[in-house]
Amino acid sequence: MKVYKSKVDWWLNVLILGVFGYPLVDGIIEKQYVISFVFFGILSILMWFIHSIKYKIDTEILKIWIYKIEIKTIKRIYKTNIPLSSPAASLDRIAIVYNKYDEIYISPKNREDFIKELLKINSDIIVDV
Repeated sequence: MKVYKSKVDWWLNVLILGVFGYPLVDGIIEKQYVISFVFFGILSILMWFIHSIKYKIDTEILKIWIYKIEIKTIKRIYKTNIPLSSPAASLDRIAIVYNKYDEIYISPKNREDFIKELLKINSDIIVDV
């Protein structure tokens, strides 16, 4: 099994730290420790969540969170920066088209190796990256 971590955009880290870090610090300054504790929890969960996104290639299955995609059903991979909700922590994404009309957007850190690994299993994938 090969595991590829998601690329995380720097601005996403800054945005999350700014939005949830400010109330945390303000709560400490104002001695409202419950608010600080709550925002620390939210901040920790969000940071863990975005930094734990992984894509696993297990024999002939691509596992992306709850999704399991048979690699033989992948038709095309192309580069995109579409901001739709997806298991990707970066806007530097690739779209994976599989089955007849299904599509998912991901952002593997090591895109070239990820695509090469998929091509080893299914050499019919059209790659436009």
